[in-house]
Amino acid sequence: MTRVFAALAAGTILLASLTFAPAARADEGPETAIRSVIGGQIAAFLKDDKNAAYSFAAPSIRRIFPNPDLFMGMVRSGYQPVYRPKSVTYGRMREAEGLYIQEVFVVGPDGEAYTAIYSLQQQPDGEWKITGCRIARSVGESA
Repeated sequence: MTRVFAALAAGTILLASLTFAPAARADEGPETAIRSVIGGQIAAFLKDDKNAAYSFAAPSIRRIFPNPDLFMGMVRSGYQPVYRPKSVTYGRMREAEGLYIQEVFVVGPDGEAYTAIYSLQQQPDGEWKITGCRIARSVGESA
């Protein structure tokens, strides 16, 4: 019972914190800005706000998915753990060849634990955009 209550409380806190994710700019520092971008996109997914979710995608992603409807269709079909997470925890971040790589540990809607590996790049206007996301089930973990 305590575990269920803790999970519900964490989910409520998650939703509240993601809902108010501010726009991220370069002067915030990479870690804060990157986590704000990822959190902002997840918040948009949770509200089914396709335009807001799409706004966090880098130009390279927008070339593959040229409109918000195609983008959200791809997310709904292949990225359920970040589309409807029960919890989100940020892991390590590192820089690799101009990209920042952020580990994000999520519990998906199926109750299983996943690791999402996001890559982000700072754009010429100073904003950070998501260039990709890979998701893998975490071995031996579930909620």
